[in-house]
Amino acid sequence: MAELGADVVFASVRELGSLLRKREISSLELTRAYLDRLETIGPKLGAVATLTRELALAQARKADEDLANGRDRGPLLGIPYGAKDLLATRGIPTTWGAEPLRAQVFDYDATAIARLREAGAVLVAKLAMVELAGGMGYNNPDASWTGPGRTPWNTDYWSGGSSSGSGAATAAGLVAFSLGSETSGSILTPATFCGLSGLRPTYGRVSRHGAMALCWTLDKLGPMCRSADDCGLVLSAIAGRDPRDPTTVEEPFTYRGAATPSGKYRLGVLRHATAGAQPEVKDSFEKSLQVLGQFCALEDDVEFPDLPWGPAVGIIVDAEGASAFRDFIESGGTRKLRAAADRIGAYSAMMTLAVDYLQAMRARVPMRHALDALLSRYDAVVAPTRIRVTYPIGHDFDKPPGRAPAPTPTPAPGAPRPPSAPATIPAGNLAGLPAICIPNGIGAEGIPTSLQLLGRAFSESTLLGIAHRYQQATDWHERRPPAARA
Repeated sequence: MAELGADVVFASVRELGSLLRKREISSLELTRAYLDRLETIGPKLGAVATLTRELALAQARKADEDLANGRDRGPLLGIPYGAKDLLATRGIPTTWGAEPLRAQVFDYDATAIARLREAGAVLVAKLAMVELAGGMGYNNPDASWTGPGRTPWNTDYWSGGSSSGSGAATAAGLVAFSLGSETSGSILTPATFCGLSGLRPTYGRVSRHGAMALCWTLDKLGPMCRSADDCGLVLSAIAGRDPRDPTTVEEPFTYRGAATPSGKYRLGVLRHATAGAQPEVKDSFEKSLQVLGQFCALEDDVEFPDLPWGPAVGIIVDAEGASAFRDFIESGGTRKLRAAADRIGAYSAMMTLAVDYLQAMRARVPMRHALDALLSRYDAVVAPTRIRVTYPIGHDFDKPPGRAPAPTPTPAPGAPRPPSAPATIPAGNLAGLPAICIPNGIGAEGIPTSLQLLGRAFSESTLLGIAHRYQQATDWHERRPPAARA
């Protein structure tokens, strides 16, 4: 087999589908190419938990057979992908990123895995993740039995959590796309730090049957891809009602391509969006607004609800995570975790007061209404996804060296608080709303920056449309990281 070039392994899902249907490549060739890259580059990035070689080759042969016989199952047919290692896969280890669970094997597939199989996608790897999806309170990139995930843009820096392997593997061209999960940032953060398009769907849009539960009322599954268009194709395959997950909704989602509105999109630019941001992040965002202004009606200085989004999410994750992992915690399993903070964090989570959890859950209702009232005025609001690039390997998150923003002096008593960036990630997750992030520049240490579009519930099609138009006008999503070379 001739080695497939970088142009092929970095092609979009839609481009790969065209090559497959023209018989210019086969799924088997493509699958072998990605498996080789997973074996050679994956370990350098801490991106791979388990290669699924035998399954992948069988699925690729079946895809080639279907294409040869005119049985076209859709745009994902024959496309190799990776799944975050919290999604159950029949007969293949599903480790949840944790050393004590490396031998854990389920006898069924998660619904998202089953739906991708039905669409003809080829599972080539289970991808590394932060142990237990970060629910034990990790505070360092080295928080998985596979070691720290590394962004392929600068391997001295973290790829982001908890979907660390999904971010690194997709960005480095080790898979055509991947699945991640988000409770409060675990799709958007690694997608940003790795220069990807990441889509967090509306809560209930995608079944979580067969996915590790961290926080039942916050967890969501979604695609991490090279482009917004790819995110739409993948979401279309995995979305939909599932009787095995009672939180899923009867809200159909189909995607063949980004729709173009008759007029301009209405986009709210959040006040203080770049407060405290690194200079490169601010510069990238301001240049992004110039591009967005070509096809969006921008309203500046839009105020975001100043509510305790982060503390509410923290209480809910602590309480529900302690319940989800209660047996594991009480059996002493946390003592075998890799990150020092994870070995003790669960015990404080178990001390969360019921009154605090209930108060946080009650507060979600008016907080959700406040956010929806804002979003009802726009097709989306926009802000940088993260106001700084990622953290160095080997350093705690609360003590980052290098080019962190200078600390803001403590104001005198009675003085107004300095502005802070809006808490879009915890707010969107608390309210169960969709968001997409897309790369928009290069920041400090050669690491990508990104912008985030946040919309109302079930507005994924609109978010995809805005993001696709932006990517038609820019090429940030087409750039390749240095560590992608074998």
